Amino acid sequence: MISPAKIASIRALMAEASVDEDDLDESFVLGGGPGGQKTNKTSSTVRLFHAPSALSVRCGETRSRETNRWLARRMLAEAILERERGRKSAERSRREKVRRQKRRRSRRQKQAMLEQKHARSEKKTLRRKVEEE
Repeated sequence: MISPAKIASIRALMAEASVDEDDLDESFVLGGGPGGQKTNKTSSTVRLFHAPSALSVRCGETRSRETNRWLARRMLAEAILERERGRKSAERSRREKVRRQKRRRSRRQKQAMLEQKHARSEKKTLRRKVEEE
């Protein structure tokens, strides 16, 4: 059994991830794995589908259907938040990359780049055909 405090924290997590109970499609499926005949016979595993984010979560950690319902909601909210954090992180790194590309080179970097270009042009000049006079 899950305590009321834990249920409140899961609801707060769902609110942070903007998961509404009306958006959830909940179904119960047959469990499997360790636990013996009891888990294989009963539909205690919970499958949640969140239509707005198109995420689906299965939870059959315990033999209790009610506990699995709340654990599945927590897993779904965490998955949505993780996806959002990844999106924000990708956007931040893209902006940082553009900023680095636009930044002026330091004197030392510019000098090193010009030396490399000069060395390259010397190589190319040596590859030219020799003209006979």
